[in-house]
Amino acid sequence: MSTTTLSKPIARRTGFSAWNSIQGVFSFLKENWLFTLGLSLLLGLYLFGVIGALFINPKDAEMGAVPLNLSPSWEHPFGTEGFGRDVFTLMVLGIPNTFKIGLLAGGVGVAIGVVIGLLAGYYKGFADTIFSSLADVMLVIPALAILITISAYVRSMTVELMALIVGLLAWPLPARVIRSQTLSLRERLFVQVAKLSGQNDLEIIFIQIFPNLMAFLAAAFVGTVSSGILAAVGLEVLGLGPQLIPTIGRTLYQAFSKSAMGRGMWWWWGPPVVILAIIFTGLFLMSISLDKYANPRLKGAMRG
Repeated sequence: MSTTTLSKPIARRTGFSAWNSIQGVFSFLKENWLFTLGLSLLLGLYLFGVIGALFINPKDAEMGAVPLNLSPSWEHPFGTEGFGRDVFTLMVLGIPNTFKIGLLAGGVGVAIGVVIGLLAGYYKGFADTIFSSLADVMLVIPALAILITISAYVRSMTVELMALIVGLLAWPLPARVIRSQTLSLRERLFVQVAKLSGQNDLEIIFIQIFPNLMAFLAAAFVGTVSSGILAAVGLEVLGLGPQLIPTIGRTLYQAFSKSAMGRGMWWWWGPPVVILAIIFTGLFLMSISLDKYANPRLKGAMRG
């Protein structure tokens, strides 16, 4: 049989598998309408930042670039603020930076939580006691207080550094979720079969157990992203975030510091508040939908 003859069924199988994957994604989005709605809100907001970047002059985000305290107009859709910057430009530049902080913090927090949760849940005993105790201590200590202390001593805060700091304090909750699921999965039959087949501990953890945690990982990631953005905004509102990089929280801090609410300058603080409301609403909808998907007991209680 020729190579050409063999390649045709393989190509058909590959194409069929890819098509099944695409159908599976659309089926998931159709069945979990809350997740789809939340994702649409976030994608729409992100596209606002991407497309809006085509219509702005980044220099309008610099102090003194435009006239001060102008209400919204055709030339300045979101008005201008007390430092002589265009609010629309600040929002367009700030949205991607805020998303970046959340995604990086979520990635760091979940990555650490996965490793600790898998090891603690699989090995149990002394390792579980140490990691669980550390996670419990981290959950009790106010993370915002630690963030404030660290940020106060950092001379030059960047988006990446802030995300790293937030992420390093965001791992306990994902770790506890992964640990509890690992404790259950390690007793399943397929793990025992893997041990009998000669697989070592790392192969069992990352080849057998880890793929079964994807739904929980997705839910933990969304929750950690939300916590990361909330922590970052909290720092920025206190004036401890990046000083020279436009972010949503930084704009709010400057609006509050100049008494924008008391002066009736709603266009200065209004857009950041609306943007944050959309972000947290989208993440919340995605989170509850993924929680329902990961936990079979919730599937009958709520559709979507």
